[in-house]
Amino acid sequence: MDYYSSQISKLIESLASLPGIGIKSAQRLAFHILDMPQAEVEALANSMIDAKRNICYCKQCYTLTDHEICPICKNPDRNQKQIMVVENPRDLAAYEKTGKFEGVYHVLHGAISPMLGIGPSDIKLQELMQRLHGDVDEVIIATNSSLEGETTAMYISKLIKPTGIKVTRIASGVPVGGDLEYIDEVTLLRALEGRVEL
Repeated sequence: MDYYSSQISKLIESLASLPGIGIKSAQRLAFHILDMPQAEVEALANSMIDAKRNICYCKQCYTLTDHEICPICKNPDRNQKQIMVVENPRDLAAYEKTGKFEGVYHVLHGAISPMLGIGPSDIKLQELMQRLHGDVDEVIIATNSSLEGETTAMYISKLIKPTGIKVTRIASGVPVGGDLEYIDEVTLLRALEGRVEL
């Protein structure tokens, strides 16, 4: 990027290092930032610094929060006896958007992946098992339906079943608007197995 000054090139490279941001998007963002008023740029920079400095893991569910206990875990209206296990905070947010789940969550911050060298001790599994010493009726495993997600689900299920706590797995299947002919066999099988009475 010799055609830009070193500071512009550095800004573009920094933005391009973010996930999902290619070089063209980074250039657009960089020039947008340079066109913003100084006060807005400083507010943006400060919000990033403040987030990095103040965001931590919830002591119960391990989602990201700026308090010791996140708002979901603190909410007395949530069913503390029902824990949904998700891979990351984005998955938690996706379920919260439905407005239908009334239990609490446990965020693993990853999935077991022997290929990538990620084992059970590299995610928040031990912390989940600690939570199960309390009054828990059901653990809903909502990991992704990828190979890693399925491996993690099976591992968690084997750990929890001896405790007598009910373990369930979310059904996965055909997306709304999806044509059956384009959907893989595993997804179709899971859709069939997860069918409900109408």
